[in-house]
Amino acid sequence: MKPVRIGVIGCADIARRRMLPAMSAGPDVELVAVASRDEARARQTAAHFGCRPVHGYDALLARDDIDAVYVPLPAALHAPWAEAALRAGKHVLAEKPLTTDAARTRELLALADKNALVLMENVMFVHHPQHAKVRELLAQGAIGELRSFHAAFAVPRLPPHDIRLRADLAGGALWDTGVYPVRAALHFLGPGLRVTGATLVHGSGQDVDTAGSALLHTPDGVGAQLSFGLDHAYRSTYGLWGSEGRITVERAFTPPAGHLPQVRLERRTGAEHVPLPADDQVSRTVSAFAAAVRTASVPDQASPQHTALRQASLHQADLLQAVRLRAVRL
Repeated sequence: MKPVRIGVIGCADIARRRMLPAMSAGPDVELVAVASRDEARARQTAAHFGCRPVHGYDALLARDDIDAVYVPLPAALHAPWAEAALRAGKHVLAEKPLTTDAARTRELLALADKNALVLMENVMFVHHPQHAKVRELLAQGAIGELRSFHAAFAVPRLPPHDIRLRADLAGGALWDTGVYPVRAALHFLGPGLRVTGATLVHGSGQDVDTAGSALLHTPDGVGAQLSFGLDHAYRSTYGLWGSEGRITVERAFTPPAGHLPQVRLERRTGAEHVPLPADDQVSRTVSAFAAAVRTASVPDQASPQHTALRQASLHQADLLQAVRLRAVRL
């Protein structure tokens, strides 16, 4: 089976640190080229990963030796370049959030469908097997009836000129770290979630939100408490609290490939660590994208996993927009 030929639009840190190594090493894709508006940066990045440098994003999209593109640009640029790639006949893997407007997300997914192309949002943690194990425990009734969910993802203070602090590039905690707890809530509580209330906090002198929280609920009364930020001690966790116990997961969202999952199950009889092997959610994400691309043009053969991911991206966009609109700004 031929690998999916990929070009990369931009040389962002997430691309160089995590995605490009996975693309270079895996059998499912062939990393063909990396584009940058800075010609020297394109050459440097391409040389490191053994692919071709391209000067300019449009030049990359014009290549006929590329099946798909990966878009790791700032959030405000995801939508325009994803659209340009789709109109150029390329499949797209775009960093999260896919867009900062739910209607725009629907437009782009409809465009992809119309042209039998894959448009996938790069939310990697959902591909890690530890979360499937948590779902299995829930289905088995390990903690009884689910009562509430909590999740938090925050990172230490960013450098003053970090692009994630630029309002013109759709920076801010909600679009950067807030995606993770929102998507985790959807992953476990389903698409019926609604936003009860939210806060977005602007740090001193900042043009964007640097912290936030949201309260959500399901139709049957399960609550979700979510926290996120860009100026915190590091935290990456979620927990599910039931009538008979709790499940807690640490290093939930961005575990390195060699990390042993930390799934803790607490019940009346005591607490235990659920043993799970280390896994690489980045390589799994790349493989999932490649699998979706291979079936995109075959009628009625769309990958069930990709169909589920597509729906999750739509619901996620709705919830993020609802959090932004309902938030008290401090």
